[in-house]
Formats: sequence, structure tokens, C-alpha cells
Amino acid sequence: MDKRIALVTGASRGLGRALAAGLAREGYDLILDARNAGDLHAAAAAIQAAGAAAAARARGGVTAIPGNVTDPAHRAALLGAVRVAGRLDLLVNNAGTLGASPLPALADYPVGELRAAFEVNVIAPIALTQLLLPLLRASGGAVLNITSDAAVEAYAGWGGYGAAKAGLEQASNVLAAEELAVRVWWADPGDLRTDMHQRAFPGEDISDRPDPETVVPAFLRLVTERLPSGRYRAAHLLPPAATGGQASRAAAGGQIHAVS
Repeated sequence: MDKRIALVTGASRGLGRALAAGLAREGYDLILDARNAGDLHAAAAAIQAAGAAAAARARGGVTAIPGNVTDPAHRAALLGAVRVAGRLDLLVNNAGTLGASPLPALADYPVGELRAAFEVNVIAPIALTQLLLPLLRASGGAVLNITSDAAVEAYAGWGGYGAAKAGLEQASNVLAAEELAVRVWWADPGDLRTDMHQRAFPGEDISDRPDPETVVPAFLRLVTERLPSGRYRAAHLLPPAATGGQASRAAAGGQIHAVS
């Protein structure tokens, strides 16, 4: 069977939308999720209408399911859509939240907002992965968890978001050790020009950051080459000419860590 299905959360804008479009170009049928129904349906329609989704249209195309991944009923709806599709080859846990903005010091971080950040960035992707693992095992599929260098670096003000992403990274690390039939990748896209990144720097000009589309080839390499489970940085997966400003930011920042 050549039919391939990918589920991408947080797909209405930014990296999620760019990655969904890239997967469509690779011939994937898509199941997309985001909280804002209008934005999600607009993104799904754009992906479907573009030549990027030509291959996927023949197989069923793009399914948009608005909702919040922290809601068990919504996660059950996503599982239902996957069951209707008949298989799942790739789960992309991209949906996330920055947490409090402007970024507070940990000493001042509102505990309620910290709890919410963990709910979105750690609990929800683990819970969704749990639901979908039987289908991923059956297809020999993969889980791609979007993380951040804030998970491994001590940036002032990033304690809440960074701690949540660190939790997701360790959960991914353990999942990779446990699920030998499924690839598990946790990948840092680097600084990008997104709404979330703008919220981290309110009022500042972030136009020097690259667009999300620039790192899509890095994530597609993970998927198409089925690289070993592990932690990756987009800048290390891109050809040198494609990394642009990210190459210099990544130069001092560690190496690919993979486990078989």
C-alpha cells in the first residue's frame, strides 16, 4: 500500500502549516489540527488548492479537525479520523504554547500559566501519542516532536517554556528506547519568524529570523530517509547553503544525538 497518512497538530500557521504543506508535496494525506477553526480551514484549503497537494488530493487530501489537543474529546476525534483513514505513518506533535508573555523570571512565573504550559507542551502530546501508538506500530511509523534549544540551554525568562520542552524531550528519549518498531524524533527548528516567537519578544523586530518554510527540508529529510530515533537540529540536517543565519547560531550548539 502506497497510501501514507500524517497527522500534524498546530497546523494553522507557522511551522505546522509549512510542514503540512511539505508533507503534502511528498504525497501524504493529511489530518490537521489547530485551535482556531477559521485559520485551520483556511490553511487546509490553501494546501489543498495549491499544487503542493496534487498527489494527496487523489487519495483523500486534507482533513481539518479544529480543537484543543489538551481536550480528551478532541484527541478522541483525531483518533477517529485516523481510523477512518485506515492507518497512520507519521504523527507530528507541533502544537505548543509559549506560556506567559512577556517572558517572566521563574521567581515570578504564575503557577497557573506554568501548569497550562506543561499541559499543552508535555501532557497533550504524550496523551495523543498514547492513543495513536497502536496504529503507528502497525505501519512502522514515526513520531516527530517539535522542541527547542530552550529545552537544553539556560536562557533567562525561558524557564517555563524551556522546562516544558525539556519534559517533552525526555519523554521522547524514553519513548524511543521503548518503541523499537517506531521512529521517535525530537527536533529543534531553531529561531523562526512565527507568531509564537514574536510573543516572546513583544514590540521587537524579528524580521531577521528565517521563515518556517526554510527548515521544512530538514524535517522532510528525517521522514523520507527515516533517520534513527534521536534529537536533531534543523540546522544540522540542511545543506550548508540552506542554513543561512541558522548555521552560525548552531555552530557552537552540540551535535546530532541519535539512538537506534
